[in-house]
Amino acid sequence: MIRLVLADDQPVVRDGLHLLLTAGGEVDVVASVGDGAQAVEQVLAHSPDVALLDLRMPVMDGAEATAAITRQCPDVGVLILTTFADDDAVLPALRAGAVGYLTKDASAEELLAAIRDVAAGHTVLDAGVQKRLVELLRAAPPAASSSVESPSAPSPDADGLTRREVDVVRLVAEGLSNQQIARRLVVSEATIKTHLNHVLSKLAVDGRPGLVAWAWRNGLGGT
Repeated sequence: MIRLVLADDQPVVRDGLHLLLTAGGEVDVVASVGDGAQAVEQVLAHSPDVALLDLRMPVMDGAEATAAITRQCPDVGVLILTTFADDDAVLPALRAGAVGYLTKDASAEELLAAIRDVAAGHTVLDAGVQKRLVELLRAAPPAASSSVESPSAPSPDADGLTRREVDVVRLVAEGLSNQQIARRLVVSEATIKTHLNHVLSKLAVDGRPGLVAWAWRNGLGGT
């Protein structure tokens, strides 16, 4: 059974999620709280497999709670469930170490699948989150969001990516997990992790979210 700490400041949403997640007997919600500080306390107290956090919460928001959890309990996977009410909270949460990102319009099946993936150590990148990253990138100052046609923007060849590494970057930008990419390319998940480590080292980007942003800046983000 997957042990989970749930944090959302809206009681109706929190109670609904609690009922939904525990209905099938697959998830044990060991604590259900209304702010980020309590979420951190409960994670420290229970050492769950997954912490399911809203982004906008009182006392300590989702990004701050994510940073505290990943720093003090690195084995706990943080899954963000958000409505993007606050643009400034999105990227900080990703940089803080969250490994899963879903929007609140996700279905019950999608949410449960994401919880399973995060508990198993996989990354979950919701298509809506990916779109929001691109929107934030396009809204950033020109120096941080130069056009893909700009001569100053790096190209895959210029940054030394191999053809297979470019394939992996394209699939990451599509929102696929490592497991899904491995199936698509017919290789092992360990091979995909190795490719990603090489890519992140070559590009010096800030984790998976930074890689998605780089892909879109350089024309590898799909249509």
